[in-house]
Amino acid sequence: MELYDFITAAAPGGLFPWTAQVEAAERFGLTLGRVEEAALERGIMPARYQRNRRTITVDNQLRLCRSCAVIIGSGGLGGYLIEELARLGVGNLVVVDPDIFEEHNLNRQILSSPALLGKPKAAVAAARVAEVNPAVVVTPLQIAFSRENGQGILAGSDVVMDGLDSIATRLELAECCRGLSIPLVHGAIGGWYGQVASQLPGDDIAPSLFGNWSEPKGVESQLGNPSFTPAVVASLQVAEACKILLGEGESLRHRMIYVNLLHMEFDEVLLEPSRTAVGE
Repeated sequence: MELYDFITAAAPGGLFPWTAQVEAAERFGLTLGRVEEAALERGIMPARYQRNRRTITVDNQLRLCRSCAVIIGSGGLGGYLIEELARLGVGNLVVVDPDIFEEHNLNRQILSSPALLGKPKAAVAAARVAEVNPAVVVTPLQIAFSRENGQGILAGSDVVMDGLDSIATRLELAECCRGLSIPLVHGAIGGWYGQVASQLPGDDIAPSLFGNWSEPKGVESQLGNPSFTPAVVASLQVAEACKILLGEGESLRHRMIYVNLLHMEFDEVLLEPSRTAVGE
């Protein structure tokens, strides 16, 4: 009860300031995440989330705090997925990426910088989250996702985020999520274009998105990606994941949003076996 009393006393306006959160963690020997959870349990919003309050209730912020998202890939899409999920307050993130940062990543990957060239992407992602929201627990895995290790990586998660650039690995990811009944939020980008869709338990989006695609990578390998495309598509993916975690709104089940930034068009496409994928 001492912790709850401390939180209540430090939040007279219903907002728990970051300095008090740090003090509570030190005083009671707890993680920042546990202190954040305790404040939310008390009906008190950590002050860092005060601009969420008209969109996300305290109870729903608690649900996010207790949720786990797995992000497969921490490059163009994945970097923005990680940044936004951490700032949203999703309490546990698992980041999976075997790669290091290279110079060609600098134009679009938010986690990259010249000083970080050669550094593992997963480790950089963990350091970034520790910088922007230390209450979030990150498990960085510098490994490639595969059918063989997929169950171990995804087990216990509440939602999985697709930040891949390989069609073959995407198929394995969709298969693993389907087998574990874990929601998957798919995102793909190429040039000015992108797409977002969700596979909820009981669904199989693979035939609709990848059925006729024979190349190992999507059209991103031909079109490249400017800085803005991954930011837009990842934001749509995080919005979709937030709805799934909170059980609110209408998801993209059985449909896909196709994004054309060149002509600023957003089209809804019903998922059918004949549909194919854009790319990474």
